[in-house]
Amino acid sequence: MFEQQPIEAQLMGVFALIALAVNVAAALVLVPHRAGDANVRAVWLFSRNDAIGNAAVVVAAFLVVLTGTAWPDLVVAFGIAALFLHSSFVIVRDALRDMSDHRRMV
Repeated sequence: MFEQQPIEAQLMGVFALIALAVNVAAALVLVPHRAGDANVRAVWLFSRNDAIGNAAVVVAAFLVVLTGTAWPDLVVAFGIAALFLHSSFVIVRDALRDMSDHRRMV
């Protein structure tokens, strides 16, 4: 049913480096705006998380080549999932706070 395919770590690393460059550039543009409303903070968190995830994938690709196993890739995948899950809670909390603040002003 499940068939493990070999990981192409070099290709994974190349694409992660390209994505890292793009996401770091996007995150740097958003740094001055990261303290705005919930929408702006969410965009900042998405961009930051993407850059962190790309850097982690670069490290995972290197470790996959070094160890010859898929474990580094799996560990990084779970770490990225945890990062995005945490950020989703932060975004929901910020949105609820913004909605509460708006209700008090009306």
